[in-house]
Amino acid sequence: MVSLLPAINSQRTSICFSLTSSSAPSIPRPAVILPGLGNNTGDYEGLMATLKEGYNVPCVVARVSRFDWLRNASGLVDPNYWKGTLQPSPVLDWYLKRVEKAISDAKLLCTDENKGVSLIGHSAGGWLARVYMHKFGFSDISLLLTLGCPHLPPPKGVQGVIDQTRGLLDYVAMNCPPAVYTPELRYVCIAGRYIQGARLTGGSNSPPDEHTSGDTNSDGDHSLPNEGNSKNVPTGPTFQARFVGQGYKQVCGKPDVWGDGVVPEMAAHLEGALNISLEGVYHSPVGSDDHTRPWFGSPSVVDKWAHHLLN
Repeated sequence: MVSLLPAINSQRTSICFSLTSSSAPSIPRPAVILPGLGNNTGDYEGLMATLKEGYNVPCVVARVSRFDWLRNASGLVDPNYWKGTLQPSPVLDWYLKRVEKAISDAKLLCTDENKGVSLIGHSAGGWLARVYMHKFGFSDISLLLTLGCPHLPPPKGVQGVIDQTRGLLDYVAMNCPPAVYTPELRYVCIAGRYIQGARLTGGSNSPPDEHTSGDTNSDGDHSLPNEGNSKNVPTGPTFQARFVGQGYKQVCGKPDVWGDGVVPEMAAHLEGALNISLEGVYHSPVGSDDHTRPWFGSPSVVDKWAHHLLN
């Protein structure tokens, strides 16, 4: 069943799916997969195979190695890094060139020149796609679909919060085109709800948010309550929830929110986009398991969003 929940606010369209719905395949267009921070091309082989074999979507993954990410260290010599006002160029030009090459390769797979390509940006690959579209245009792009992407800059003035992007997300928020959902160009932002974070100290989380599932507890165990056995009921947040909460805090300023284990749900959505939340979905292909810890690219999860790639 598909459960449609109210929008998080009046300016965003938010949908929350369980992992039991299915989608019907349609006419595909080429997709370009953009790796997230620390990931490499090989991490997305399973996702590429699922899209090709299950939905007949031809795919290209931008060529990125784990070693490539060390190039970002060049930003350390930029005074803007230390001021927190870093800009994408020149530190991320290497990644944008990989995106350009991948899009060029994908266009060779197009059967209809008027259809354009789909960009699938995982994690930082999502906002890097927005930077690419800002700098190079988007006439060849018909869809930007992001998976667990931290779109929003962290709030200013929150104690203990340090902008991990050193101003890059501020640049994105101020300079990149706003998200839209039109026949010509669609933004689809998908967030995962794998585990709720917790404060570092204190005995319990804040009250569940409006999207909290009744069968999900604070440490992300998606199981039904243990009736009649109080010994197995947690008395407070687990160490994992507290640890994850500190990561969430660095992204959105709050530890006790839901997210995919790395990126909070609230940071993975964009005003103007079609915003979707998927229950029980983990952030990364690294450390995931298609059955016990599915990530955005696991076959059962892809089935919830692959229809956006089809006409």
